[in-house]
Amino acid sequence: MLFTAAKVSHLSSLPQGQPERKSRVLSMVTEMDERGFGNCTNERECEEACPKEISVLTIAQMNRDYLRAAFTADES
Repeated sequence: MLFTAAKVSHLSSLPQGQPERKSRVLSMVTEMDERGFGNCTNERECEEACPKEISVLTIAQMNRDYLRAAFTADES
């Protein structure tokens, strides 16, 4: 989940990533769920073990982007 969150957060922070921001987060989270990857336990074990030192705050950013995209998907 940390890798997906890092990828979503990084790409959404770039100006050239804005046009696909909503569709990207929706498709990446859907793919992650279909593969059974993720399921954060909120105990920060992944952050401790991450060799790239990715913070769990990136998961929070991905969740915000996902919720925003999910609620506004019909408007696009």
